Amino acid sequence: MSDSDPAPSLYAAREPIFPRRVSGAFRNLKWYLMAVMLGIYYLTPWIRWDRGPSLPDQAVLLDLANRRFYFFWIEIWPHEFYFVAGLLIMAGLGLFLFTSALGRVWCGYACPQTVWTDLFILVERWIEGDRNARLRLHRQKKMDFRKARLRVTKWVAWFLIGLATGGAWIFYFADAPTLLHDLVTLDAHPIAYTTMLVLTLTTFFFGGFAREQICIYACPWPRIQAAMMDEDTLTVGYRDWRGEPRGKHRKSAEAEQMGDCIDCMACVNVCPMGIDIRDGQQLECITCALCIDACDDVMAKIGKPRGLIDYMALSDEANERAGQPPRSVWKHILRPRTIMYTSLWSAVGIALVFALFIRPDIDLTVAPVRNPTFVTLSDGSIRNTYDVRLRNKHGEPRQFNVSIKGAPEMRVQLEGTPYSSVEVPADTAFLQRVYIVTPKGAPSSMVESTPVRIWVEDLSNGERAYKDTTFNGRGN
Repeated sequence: MSDSDPAPSLYAAREPIFPRRVSGAFRNLKWYLMAVMLGIYYLTPWIRWDRGPSLPDQAVLLDLANRRFYFFWIEIWPHEFYFVAGLLIMAGLGLFLFTSALGRVWCGYACPQTVWTDLFILVERWIEGDRNARLRLHRQKKMDFRKARLRVTKWVAWFLIGLATGGAWIFYFADAPTLLHDLVTLDAHPIAYTTMLVLTLTTFFFGGFAREQICIYACPWPRIQAAMMDEDTLTVGYRDWRGEPRGKHRKSAEAEQMGDCIDCMACVNVCPMGIDIRDGQQLECITCALCIDACDDVMAKIGKPRGLIDYMALSDEANERAGQPPRSVWKHILRPRTIMYTSLWSAVGIALVFALFIRPDIDLTVAPVRNPTFVTLSDGSIRNTYDVRLRNKHGEPRQFNVSIKGAPEMRVQLEGTPYSSVEVPADTAFLQRVYIVTPKGAPSSMVESTPVRIWVEDLSNGERAYKDTTFNGRGN
């Protein structure tokens, strides 16, 4: 290259992909999963759940203002965030499990980017036609009335889908009917409108224009998945020993020299990533298996057995080349790696369920007031101060009695009441200042610190909870 030649560009302009419509078992499975997942996403905020007069009646609600997470009969408090952490760990282990067993099955069937891109392509096909019609429209340089009408109609439909997506998301964070009324009457908080706008535009752009670019460049999972897979992982592949050498329809004399692949490009034309699976495993492949449906359809038409493109494992290649059948699917799925992931996933799930059932309906936290660490009263007694947060997880107010266990001469006092009990409102974390006092001359007042256990008892049912702390004396 001479000095006068322009430097080659490191950026390749995106070539739009227009997948062709295909039918088959995997395509039908994707339709069913899309309908179920979109139905769950859009409809869940509208499910009602009666929790009592003082609690929200939305089945699934992330109540950030009151720091609560409601999921049907389960209520997660801020100090119970370990449940959310456990669910995230289970999600990660589940992703590892499915990837090690079936490749990028999450990407091909359940990833939000895949689901919404499928929906946008479906709308595009309804409005502009199948692959050939969309290609002609794309290559048409002149913007006439028909092209403008189709494009505007498609974009409006995409925008409405994005608007419904952003609207459904914010309904998870507030009472859905109330928020919908506020949105329509323009009384909602600006954050609600801002969140809806951001999610609408990102859904519109990601599903309508970026599409496979998000999977290839923005998502880190394609680069991580190789660590989760091995030669026994079942993933979409091309049996080149059966398909090669490929060629178009040929005479019977030539057929004996050729493979089953007739180079019809059906597998490429239906691929939403625009790749050729016959080139081998590629980072872009999301294992959606639409190429399997397309290839099986062609094989049926030319009288060849299905499976030229199929879910397969690299470890079976040698046997299949020798004409032997592949191993059972379950032998590929049930192997040490997947068993380990399943065991870890199950262990975390069982631990969460166990923790959910044993957690108490009352709870407390104790924070000693350290400034000062103790106070000497006029009668010579020693007093320590504690901020005790009492949690009443019931749907009605409860009377909580506070007592201590430590040195027998210690006594407890509650600020604002002469009694040792206090009423805690329903479903509330109530802050109560508690004093522990030892009389003058008591042995515990002469030492540096004394272990103390603060007990709380629900007087309506006798349920109890405690926290350990220390009482600070004068010292020697």
